[in-house]
Amino acid sequence: MIPYIQERFNKIGWPMELFSLPKRVRGKGQEDMAFHTFDVQEFEGNAVIDKYLQTFRDYIWWTKLRMGTGKSYDLIHAHHPIPALVMKRLFPDTPLVMTIHSSYERELILNAKISEGGQEHRFLTSLYREMEEACDRILTVSESFRHYLTPYMEQPQAVTVIPNGFDEKRFKPISHENEVIQLITVCRLVPAKGLDVLLHACAELKRRGHAFVLHIIGDGPIRTELEQLAVSLDLYDDIIFYGYMLHPEEFMPFFDIFVLPSRAEAFGSVFAEAALCWLALVGTDVGGISEQIDNGVNGLLVPPENPAALCDALETVVTDPTYRYNLARAAWNKAKKVYSLSRVISQLKQVYTEVKA
Repeated sequence: MIPYIQERFNKIGWPMELFSLPKRVRGKGQEDMAFHTFDVQEFEGNAVIDKYLQTFRDYIWWTKLRMGTGKSYDLIHAHHPIPALVMKRLFPDTPLVMTIHSSYERELILNAKISEGGQEHRFLTSLYREMEEACDRILTVSESFRHYLTPYMEQPQAVTVIPNGFDEKRFKPISHENEVIQLITVCRLVPAKGLDVLLHACAELKRRGHAFVLHIIGDGPIRTELEQLAVSLDLYDDIIFYGYMLHPEEFMPFFDIFVLPSRAEAFGSVFAEAALCWLALVGTDVGGISEQIDNGVNGLLVPPENPAALCDALETVVTDPTYRYNLARAAWNKAKKVYSLSRVISQLKQVYTEVKA
């Protein structure tokens, strides 16, 4: 979304420079790390946390190298905690806006990388208060995620919600009739996305006698595990694993139903993208997904971790083409209205103006 925001602002005469941090920088930074709102020494010596701290140091080194000296900006808008805190350190007098897009610690817990309540979890949640101290304005992408932030901030009510926006010109719905229903999901292949639940639901859908093809776009550490699960459930011939794809929105309009049973989702941008491709939506009643889908109106919501309920929802949209069409049309209408990039630009202009006032 960010390059499209940059393009729009440049067109209206608000020049915006896009600066990103590469993954390849490792072990270059040597500066001492200190935070304003907590004592980092409490966490040093933990291998996972030390890696995060070194990443801070590396990005300070990289940013100094790439941006040089004498740069000045009217405002900085960061979209990740590390760049936000790095930029504040290097440009302490420049107003800083931060958009928190997701919960990294929640995803790490769901992906079995860290333990809930453990040292890594406490360190990562401490960064929310640090960002609150460093930033002039904090934004996030859903009311659900603002609520999630409440225990970790002193003034969570000051967080502004601006849902993600999408350039509708990128999405071109195509009128088509598929003889066999085509299901599609797009995500990183990690436990948090609930694809194991989806495969069990699809296995039950097949047992009920419904023909379909499931297209899985994305890659990740559990791809082999999912392929093995598909074989064990007698689904392998009904699924296509594509791996990573740069622009799945060019592919999605040829399908019928978008389904993703995430275990957690701050916003779930892919649902809005699928809606703009005129697909029927099936998702879980979690986070930002439940703010995008009005159950039974523009899609179907099911409880997480419930293959039977997911199968029932899929069966409903697979077997009733009129209902499926009406859900897809309603989803398209809402996405065009609520999740347009023009709306985001307007809201960001207001935020930038207020912060600079």
